[in-house]
Amino acid sequence: MSFAKRIQKIPMRRAALFAIALLFTTHFASACSESTTMIPTTITYPETKRVDVVEQHFGQAIADPYRWLENDVRNDRSVAAWVESQNKVTNAYLNTLPGRDIFKNRLKQLYNYERFSIPVKKGGRYFYLHNSGLQNQQVLYVRDSVDSAGRVLIDPNSWAEDGATALAEWSASNDGKRVAYAVQDGGTDWRTIRVLDVNTGKVLDDQVKWARFTSIAWTKDGSGFFYARYPEPKQGTESQASVANHAVYFHAIDTPQAQDRLVYATPDQPNMLHTLSITEDGRYVAIASTPVSIGNTLTVVDLQSADWKPRKLVDNLDNSWVVIGNVETKFFLMTSQDAPRLKVVTMDIAADPVIKDVVPEQDSVLLNASLVAGRLLISYLADVKTQVRRYMLDGKADGVVKLPGIGTAGGFKGKQDDSETFFVFTSFNTPGVIYRYDVASNTARVWAQPKVAIDLNSIAIEQRFYTSKDGTRVPMFVIRRKDVTRPAPTLLYAYGGYGIPLVPAFSPEHLGWVQQGGVYAVANIRGGSEYGKAWHEAGRRQNKQNVFDDFIAASEYLKAQGITPQDGLAIQGGSNGGLLIGAVVNQRPDLFAAALPQVGVMDMLRFDQFTSGKTWVDEFGSPAREADFRNLLNYSPYHNIQSGKDYPAILATTADTDNRVVPSHTFKYVAALQAAEIGNKPHLARIETRAGHGAGKPTDKIIEETADMWAFAAHWTGLDVGNRK
Repeated sequence: MSFAKRIQKIPMRRAALFAIALLFTTHFASACSESTTMIPTTITYPETKRVDVVEQHFGQAIADPYRWLENDVRNDRSVAAWVESQNKVTNAYLNTLPGRDIFKNRLKQLYNYERFSIPVKKGGRYFYLHNSGLQNQQVLYVRDSVDSAGRVLIDPNSWAEDGATALAEWSASNDGKRVAYAVQDGGTDWRTIRVLDVNTGKVLDDQVKWARFTSIAWTKDGSGFFYARYPEPKQGTESQASVANHAVYFHAIDTPQAQDRLVYATPDQPNMLHTLSITEDGRYVAIASTPVSIGNTLTVVDLQSADWKPRKLVDNLDNSWVVIGNVETKFFLMTSQDAPRLKVVTMDIAADPVIKDVVPEQDSVLLNASLVAGRLLISYLADVKTQVRRYMLDGKADGVVKLPGIGTAGGFKGKQDDSETFFVFTSFNTPGVIYRYDVASNTARVWAQPKVAIDLNSIAIEQRFYTSKDGTRVPMFVIRRKDVTRPAPTLLYAYGGYGIPLVPAFSPEHLGWVQQGGVYAVANIRGGSEYGKAWHEAGRRQNKQNVFDDFIAASEYLKAQGITPQDGLAIQGGSNGGLLIGAVVNQRPDLFAAALPQVGVMDMLRFDQFTSGKTWVDEFGSPAREADFRNLLNYSPYHNIQSGKDYPAILATTADTDNRVVPSHTFKYVAALQAAEIGNKPHLARIETRAGHGAGKPTDKIIEETADMWAFAAHWTGLDVGNRK
């Protein structure tokens, strides 16, 4: 799965974007048979009933004829029948496409290599995730020493016949004797947490349900762990019910969940999400709370106190505050206060909090920071490329960490009394290589390096800058084979929201496109945080049109520069990026040959009615406020389809159990496309079963979906697909 998909678009809190995922890939040519079925020039779509639903919003009548498609596919036979009929038509069309089998077999080869996560050291043991190649799910391993052989602790590949039950969040206790791990079934955001004895391999009786958007943080003595959850939903509403009242709990080992201790909640602010961590000394639980905005409050709980009374250190949402670590009562934090590109400060909480700058704001954007071996290791994003700088704890510069190239580095977690840490390095033509780094000597060696059967030197990476509609300079990466020098069918990807930057990372899917002679482009449009808080603000709420303008300008630039043929541009985006694709297709259908919106937020007037949608209001605005409503209505993909215009070919993908962006967004959007007078190109829905928003999707389903999308895009952009070595 690509970096962009993994980070996806989570409508979740900004701090989450500091986690760097691992990406991987290979290459090999395999012969395969091609379908000789004629591609239909017209498609007969399933009949979709219309209902008479019209609502008044601020004096404006808004029709919603496909409201019935919001019902849960598992509980409503009419919706289930509609999904079945849509998939039948879509599959029949996809079966006619040349190149589909070639892409599928190529992607199997691209995925078939070892990949590792960054190891976590606990109690002298090293815990890490590993995939041998085509395993549907990653497996948790442990080593008793840094270079010893690993042994399997948790293998989720045996949990479900279809491979759709995944190991999600996990955390080892400080002594390395236990692992608390979350089970994710069928792509849902709900989690069930279990506990494993590392020595015996026995799963304990402990079971924690209804965890969601959570981390797992053990107490220092291993007596239990902290986690975040929602109240148990009413039976039958687990998938689509709106969720509220996220709260932090403590679970003591060998006790029932009913006895779990409520640690922190905000009932007066039910749409808050709480991100928790525990300090290395085990004394404080730090809780960052946000309505998924650019800022968060910050609360600590002193575990040495008898009552565990929460203490609010920051009580406004004006800025972001991320705990790096502490030395007794002195906390080290990243913050955007008076620093749009972020800085590092200390906050002594012994009495009234006193804030002091340690590493002031730089020209580059502060992406992440760690407190390891008496040093601050700080990752910066300079024109979307990682630099890692070292500082003493008083802020004195202490050199840099030399990286193996231009790309993305992440990790650097460790202890203040241990010089050992690890990091991952990746780029568009570099799989995720894990390095063991010694802080004291400032040296690194390879700990795990994937062996990929592809000539990575044949891939060219270029960063370009183009001008958007309002004159803003926007970066874009262009990836292609070195021998591709003429205009070639192009796949343009972007996201543009939640302060999530798109950084260089290895992607088996997109290399599958590039290897066939296509161009892959990534536009770092506004709405992300590539240039800090201001870059995010410029693509948020009332400024959302800037996101679309940036993407449209990227499309025009690719054609004007002779990178892309005039009729050879396909576009892709997921979640908030799916919204982006739907919006720009409505605004400029002439620009694109094909569009691939994935799990998109397509109904901007009702997104807040389902699951965690209310937490997205701070990013998009509220449909209940008139100014926001009018802005949302201006670009909502479902409401702005233009009959009478010739639209590109569209393959919209979603999953029946996505309970983050519920599939009705895509259902209603596709129904409206199929009913509109927008030309004869196909406008189809591909609806996966037992899959969710992206996380936990089995490898075989990723390959199948990607092969379908690439074959669809290749046909409509004119990409010549063949068996290439």
